[in-house]
Amino acid sequence: MLPLLLLINIITFILFHPHTSAAAAGLCHPNDRAALTAFKNSFTNPNPFPTWDPVFDCCDWYGVKCNDTTSRVISLDIAPHDSLAGTIPSSLANLTHLQNLRLHKIPNLIGQIPPSLTKIPKLRFLVISWTNISGPIPHFLSQIKNLAYLDLSFNRLSGTIPPSIPTLPFLFAIDLSRNQLTGPIPETFGHFQKTAGFPALDLSHNKLSGALPSSLSNVLFSSVDVSRNNLSGDASVFFGKDKAASSIDISRNGFEFDLSKVSFMVSLDVLDISHNRIYGEIPKQITEAVYLQFLNVSYNRLCGEIPTGWKLRYRSEPWENSSFLHNRCLCGIPLNPCN
Repeated sequence: MLPLLLLINIITFILFHPHTSAAAAGLCHPNDRAALTAFKNSFTNPNPFPTWDPVFDCCDWYGVKCNDTTSRVISLDIAPHDSLAGTIPSSLANLTHLQNLRLHKIPNLIGQIPPSLTKIPKLRFLVISWTNISGPIPHFLSQIKNLAYLDLSFNRLSGTIPPSIPTLPFLFAIDLSRNQLTGPIPETFGHFQKTAGFPALDLSHNKLSGALPSSLSNVLFSSVDVSRNNLSGDASVFFGKDKAASSIDISRNGFEFDLSKVSFMVSLDVLDISHNRIYGEIPKQITEAVYLQFLNVSYNRLCGEIPTGWKLRYRSEPWENSSFLHNRCLCGIPLNPCN
């Protein structure tokens, strides 16, 4: 199983780096050319995209992909771009056939997420990451009904998470990590649509607080990362033998629950519950997580003997003591023997 960040990187590469020629069917649509030109001219740089020369078909411009049949622009991928400065222009709304938009590693991109994005009816993959955009995550994103993949990580976004986001019918991945978000995780995050399959969720490195909603137990997440927040309560909602997660990271919060009552999914590849207030024993059943490659339960209140007889397929080295240190009374390999 692949960790969330690696999975997202693979999906992003496939979406935004197609290997087929985009402009084979003919010249790009004049409306799209005009929209791209307006996008370029909206920035303060004298010539931010030198390859966007009107002599050439705009389907061949840097970061642009067109549909092979219609020649309409379906993808715009600008990454990285250190010198591009300004706000996200409303002219993007004129790319009416756009499905994939990626603005990545553009440190001088500022301002807020514009409502004009809701006028792109076919938009499915939205990535605005590693920029300096600020302000709230807007509620109007829930109006982009075809949105399936939302990555707003590594920005300066603040405020609470809109509860309307998980109501999108096709949304299967949300990454809001590395921002300044506050407040609780909305109860609606336990009600992803069935069409979303096994959603991936990353809310790590924010300032979220409060107890997790019990509704999260309803979702078969493919991966979960809520680490480095101020969350509390019972995080056992993410676990269960019938769940599908390959990676769970709930570290560095204030979670408090009995680990003895937790069952683990066989698919688990990464488990980090460190730096919480989790108590009880480590269940023997965890040794059946055959794909497990990373484990950290340190800095909790666990007791009892560390299970033995691990059935690991892809890890030949034994667990290091750092995976278990600073608990109330854990003992056994690799720590001190139990009395």
